[in-house]
Amino acid sequence: MSVPITSRVRLNERHHKAALSVFLFVVIAHWAEHVAQAVQIYALGWPIPEARGVLGLPFPWLVTSEWMHYGYALLMLIGLILLRKGFTGRSRTWWNIALAIQFWHHIEHLLLLVQAMSGLHLAGRPVPTSVIQLLVPRVELHLFYNTIVTIPMVVAMLLHRRPRETELAVMRCGCALRTA
Repeated sequence: MSVPITSRVRLNERHHKAALSVFLFVVIAHWAEHVAQAVQIYALGWPIPEARGVLGLPFPWLVTSEWMHYGYALLMLIGLILLRKGFTGRSRTWWNIALAIQFWHHIEHLLLLVQAMSGLHLAGRPVPTSVIQLLVPRVELHLFYNTIVTIPMVVAMLLHRRPRETELAVMRCGCALRTA
């Protein structure tokens, strides 16, 4: 199912600023969950199975569900794709960097989901394992992935809010702090 062109146009013009705000809130909330989990492990000394972030404490299935993790990775990828057209110039470059990193992160989660569904795990591991997870533990890896997607995304948003004159001239949304 594809999003009608008129809806994408409105999203990247009239509703771009609001859509970016909602998207950024979701991304930062997810990133904060990974930070909370890392604090639980490294500052509070909790065992990894008990360190489930904030939402994972009352809802432990959130941490163990590969479907939920894949769904979030896919949602992020779709959001980055749908909101991309609203960016110009330097901000588009940074947004594309976030999109490329998220595409790989999505592939890693797809691999984890396929392993969880099939019961066949990478490299004979006892649990679903991503490619980079062969080198870096899962908690640290996903905190890293979410950080390296969030940083260029935030840079893109800051540059988008403060465009150069040439970028402002081609912007079709009201995200800029100043107008032409």
